[in-house]
Amino acid sequence: MQSKLYAMRKDKLKMTQEEIAAHLGISTLSYRNKEKGKSEFTQDEMFALSKLLGKSIDSIFLPRKHQNGGTKPREEK
Repeated sequence: MQSKLYAMRKDKLKMTQEEIAAHLGISTLSYRNKEKGKSEFTQDEMFALSKLLGKSIDSIFLPRKHQNGGTKPREEK
Protein backbone atom coordinates (compact mmCIF):
# COMPACT_ATOMS: atom_id res chain seq x y z
CA MET A 1 0.00 0.00 0.00
CA GLN A 2 1.14 3.51 -0.76
CA SER A 3 0.53 4.69 2.80
CA LYS A 4 2.50 7.93 2.38
CA LEU A 5 0.50 8.78 -0.72
CA TYR A 6 -2.76 7.99 1.07
CA ALA A 7 -1.81 10.25 4.00
CA MET A 8 -0.71 13.10 1.72
CA ARG A 9 -3.88 12.83 -0.35
CA LYS A 10 -6.09 12.98 2.74
CA ASP A 11 -4.12 15.46 4.88
CA LYS A 12 -2.41 17.81 2.43
CA LEU A 13 -4.63 17.78 -0.64
CA LYS A 14 -7.94 16.94 1.02
CA MET A 15 -8.90 15.19 -2.21
CA THR A 16 -10.84 12.01 -2.79
CA GLN A 17 -9.60 9.06 -4.81
CA GLU A 18 -12.13 10.06 -7.46
CA GLU A 19 -10.68 13.59 -7.71
CA ILE A 20 -7.09 12.35 -7.96
CA ALA A 21 -8.12 9.77 -10.57
CA ALA A 22 -9.77 12.51 -12.65
CA HIS A 23 -6.61 14.63 -12.35
CA LEU A 24 -4.54 11.68 -13.63
CA GLY A 25 -7.05 10.77 -16.35
CA ILE A 26 -7.66 7.26 -15.01
CA SER A 27 -10.66 5.51 -13.50
CA THR A 28 -11.33 5.68 -9.77
CA LEU A 29 -10.97 1.89 -9.55
CA SER A 30 -7.59 2.04 -11.28
CA TYR A 31 -6.38 4.75 -8.88
CA ARG A 32 -7.72 2.84 -5.87
CA ASN A 33 -5.84 -0.30 -6.95
CA LYS A 34 -2.65 1.68 -7.41
CA GLU A 35 -2.95 3.38 -4.02
CA LYS A 36 -3.55 -0.01 -2.40
CA GLY A 37 -0.46 -1.42 -4.13
CA LYS A 38 -2.40 -3.89 -6.28
CA SER A 39 -1.00 -2.32 -9.46
CA GLU A 40 1.85 0.05 -10.31
CA PHE A 41 1.71 3.76 -11.08
CA THR A 42 3.11 4.72 -14.48
CA GLN A 43 6.01 7.17 -14.64
CA ASP A 44 3.67 9.85 -16.00
CA GLU A 45 1.30 9.31 -13.06
CA MET A 46 4.18 9.50 -10.58
CA PHE A 47 5.39 12.78 -12.12
CA ALA A 48 1.85 14.22 -12.04
CA LEU A 49 1.38 13.26 -8.39
CA SER A 50 4.81 14.64 -7.53
CA LYS A 51 3.91 17.98 -9.10
CA LEU A 52 0.46 18.05 -7.50
CA LEU A 53 1.90 17.34 -4.04
CA GLY A 54 5.00 19.51 -4.43
CA LYS A 55 7.19 16.58 -3.35
CA SER A 56 9.89 14.52 -5.03
CA ILE A 57 8.92 11.17 -6.50
CA ASP A 58 11.38 9.51 -4.11
CA SER A 59 9.71 11.00 -1.05
CA ILE A 60 6.31 9.73 -2.18
CA PHE A 61 7.06 6.30 -3.61
CA LEU A 62 10.32 4.95 -2.15
CA PRO A 63 10.27 3.12 1.17
CA ARG A 64 11.90 5.14 3.95
CA LYS A 65 14.89 2.84 4.21
CA HIS A 66 15.80 3.67 0.58
CA GLN A 67 15.43 7.45 0.83
CA ASN A 68 18.53 9.64 1.17
CA GLY A 69 20.84 6.69 0.62
CA GLY A 70 19.54 4.97 3.73
CA THR A 71 20.65 1.49 2.77
CA LYS A 72 24.24 0.41 2.77
CA PRO A 73 25.53 -2.03 0.21
CA ARG A 74 26.24 -5.46 1.60
CA GLU A 75 29.86 -6.14 2.35
CA GLU A 76 31.47 -8.86 0.31
CA LYS A 77 33.38 -11.60 2.14
